[in-house]
Amino acid sequence: GKQWYQRRVRVFQSTPDDLDMHMIYDVSHNIAKIEQHMVEGRQKTLMMHRKGSTRAFPPNHPLIPVDYQLTGQPVLIGGTMGTCSYVLTGTEKGMSRTFGTTCHGAGRAYSRAKSRRNLDYMTVLDNLKQKGISIRVASPKLVMEEAPESYKNVTDVVDTCHGAGISDKCIKLRPIAVIKG
Repeated sequence: GKQWYQRRVRVFQSTPDDLDMHMIYDVSHNIAKIEQHMVEGRQKTLMMHRKGSTRAFPPNHPLIPVDYQLTGQPVLIGGTMGTCSYVLTGTEKGMSRTFGTTCHGAGRAYSRAKSRRNLDYMTVLDNLKQKGISIRVASPKLVMEEAPESYKNVTDVVDTCHGAGISDKCIKLRPIAVIKG
């Protein structure tokens, strides 16, 4: 919410409203919430802690906003600066198997320190430029830490979640610009 707004003002020197930019959906991927779930055939109140994952409730679930009742809860799966991202939705199978939980991204292949040691700043920038991706970054070390090579393959992870039935793949997105700060 507020941080999103402040970052856009700082980066674009305009407010999101001036640029006709509106937040569509916001979700945390490190959160603990009290939820009701079926455990061994009985409804239980549980403290669900999702770290490195995100909530993915199915269509018609009472805890998702009315705008998403027909489709299921949107799940935003960020790729990397140079790879695709995805929008998934929650499923009934996911509710029964994972308490309505799915991945929130691919996960790191290399630690931040290993990425800084092994990747070259200019090479990463050149690779992004060749893909037609613009980048604005506050610190050169962020370029190496967040380089596509630093992460696992997001498509493989999304395909695994989709194949397991814990979330449905809906939309594939391609990056055109990256703002890291």
